[in-house]
Amino acid sequence: MTRTVSAQRPAVAAARRRSGPARTRRRSRKVPARSLAVFTRQLSVMIDAGLPLVGCLALLAREEPDKGLAEAVRRVRVDLEAGSSLAEAMARHPHVFSHLFTCMVAAGESAGILDIIFRRLSTFIEKQARLQAQVRSAMIYPVVVLAIAAIVVVVLLWKVIPTFSSLFAGLGAELPLPTRIVIRMSELLVWALPVLLGVGFVLSIVLRRYYGTAAGRLMIDGALLRVPLLGPCLGKVAVARFCSTLSTLTTSGVPILTGLDITARTSGNAVVEAAVRRARAAIERGETIAAPLRNTGVFPPMVSQMIGAGENTGALDQMLAKIGEFYEEEVDVAVAGLLTVLEPLMIAILGVIVGGIIISMYLPLFELINQLT
Repeated sequence: MTRTVSAQRPAVAAARRRSGPARTRRRSRKVPARSLAVFTRQLSVMIDAGLPLVGCLALLAREEPDKGLAEAVRRVRVDLEAGSSLAEAMARHPHVFSHLFTCMVAAGESAGILDIIFRRLSTFIEKQARLQAQVRSAMIYPVVVLAIAAIVVVVLLWKVIPTFSSLFAGLGAELPLPTRIVIRMSELLVWALPVLLGVGFVLSIVLRRYYGTAAGRLMIDGALLRVPLLGPCLGKVAVARFCSTLSTLTTSGVPILTGLDITARTSGNAVVEAAVRRARAAIERGETIAAPLRNTGVFPPMVSQMIGAGENTGALDQMLAKIGEFYEEEVDVAVAGLLTVLEPLMIAILGVIVGGIIISMYLPLFELINQLT
């Protein structure tokens, strides 16, 4: 079965090269993971029930609410009727069916277990979507709170502070240092805000393009892994994704070198991708799997030890699945702990900034009241 899967890889790659602009440009929007998982599970059930594959695809294409996925399924059905294999037909739609997806389908076709493969794929996609949602929840919360704080500060300095500044100028009183600093910031903001917005826009474009390069991805992803609180959480997500992906591939009959290559592509982090590729090169030279992974310094020692135990017992796929489940639970704990720490911290930062501005504006009024009394 391994030789058959390896032989089908050039066909899948050739199908991707033949996809052409008309295939991919029409629907470049990525299909939501939830829709793909539901489609994959439904296809598994229908194939297991004995329905013909072409009929299953025709029915699912009619009932699919996502237009991008429905169009891709219709084109896959047409290619199947024209004589293509299912993996080749799906490979012509890389914006819908990933390289991992098509390689596992090729393995399922060669072994005659498409229903099992699709069931594994749906479970895998759901797990990956849950991991991504956890990462987003960990990163979006502080970004949203800081954005709200920035908007509140800008509104105060732009609209509220000038009113107080005119009042203080009419009184002619000596202003405290905090008040003078805030008023000066308000005056600077009037002309500096367009400049700041322009600089931020240009900087975002530069960072996006830099992240599109190999060196940029490696540097930014490495910096994210070193961020306090957030870095350990992202590292656990990367380990869970690596183990779950490789376990799913090896269980489906994909060769280990091919599985490592696919896992590196889908790791989501350039540092982890580089480490997996280095380990793959060492394994290709004849080394075991555990030692090269340990030598990368990216994976925790427990991961390499358990993988080594799986190699020795001949149960590598099961051991990878257990490691993936363990780190998925670790991600749950890490995200909950991160949000527990960030929530009061962000509220305190917001309170200090806004409260400091408001207090600095009322200090002259307090002094004036003291003088009058």
